[in-house]
Parts: sequence; C-alpha cells; structure tokens
Amino acid sequence: MRSSDHTVSATHGNMDQNTRDIIMREFRSDSSHVNITTDLLARDIDVQHVSLVINYDLPTQPENYLHRIGRSGWFGRKCVVINFITNDDERMLADIQRFYNVIIEELPSNVADLL
Repeated sequence: MRSSDHTVSATHGNMDQNTRDIIMREFRSDSSHVNITTDLLARDIDVQHVSLVINYDLPTQPENYLHRIGRSGWFGRKCVVINFITNDDERMLADIQRFYNVIIEELPSNVADLL
C-alpha cells in the first residue's frame, strides 16, 4: 500500500505504549488514512472518520466484535464492515449475530455504492 502512496500505519502488541499512542494520534488526526492492527489492539480505536473496517478474521468472543469495529458509522456517518470468513467461521458469525441481534449480510456486488 505504501508503494502506491497510501499513508499506512500499523500497531501491534509488541510495540511500546508510547509508540502505539503516537500512531493512534496520527490516525485520529487523519494524517494516516489506513491503520492495520492486531486483535490485541482492537479495542478503543474509536475514530469517527473511519468509513471502512475489514476484519480478516473474526474475534474469538462475540462481545469483542463491537469493540473491533469501534464507533465507525456512528452519529449518522456511513460505514461498511467487511468480514472475511471461512466455513470454520460460520458458527462464530452466527454467535455474533445472535449476541447483537443483528443480521450481517453477505457482501453485495455494489459495495462501492455503500461507501
């Protein structure tokens, strides 16, 4: 992504807290447009300008799903959350839907119109 001139930041559990704080401050200020993070840091990311969240894997506990997607799409803003799942993930997806009493739909072909 960087070689295509996208501003990308990344955070993970092996970083010291000061470095993670700096990276998140940059992301919140919109000086970095993409933040890639591990599940360990999937809580408290709440950045209001986020319009797309991609989960490359589902959380291991349904209650962590909302923390992962943060406040994206809140306050009337549009946001799309895409979950990549395998057949092994179908049970967890069903558990998440039950836990939040929602239906997570299959990705439509017109996803660009949703952003």
